[in-house]
Amino acid sequence: MATHYRWDDLPREELNPLIGRRLVTGERLMLAHVYLAKGAIVPKHSHDNEQLTYILQGTLRFWLGDDESEVVDVAAGEVLHLPSNLPHKAEALEDTLDVDIFAPPRADWLDGSDAYLRG
Repeated sequence: MATHYRWDDLPREELNPLIGRRLVTGERLMLAHVYLAKGAIVPKHSHDNEQLTYILQGTLRFWLGDDESEVVDVAAGEVLHLPSNLPHKAEALEDTLDVDIFAPPRADWLDGSDAYLRG
């Protein structure tokens, strides 16, 4: 059975003063709107989930790899593919709305154990 969602009807979870999100989850993938205020930091982390990040508004700077030696700025209209288990961190260079797609869904986002984003 199909399910129709409207972003504005979904609850917005405030993870910290600079980051919020809304989630849509299926059996094998997750779609998220992530709202980042300028200066928001997503600390370095990695996960088994494959990730696509599509920027709708703003710009995110990513540091990739264990040593964070690769730096990529992803602006509105651009997509970054993050393979499974690639360490990464990000900073919002301006107020940013990004769409994250994960396969499979992020269990830590669903059960609230994503402490790296909270606080």
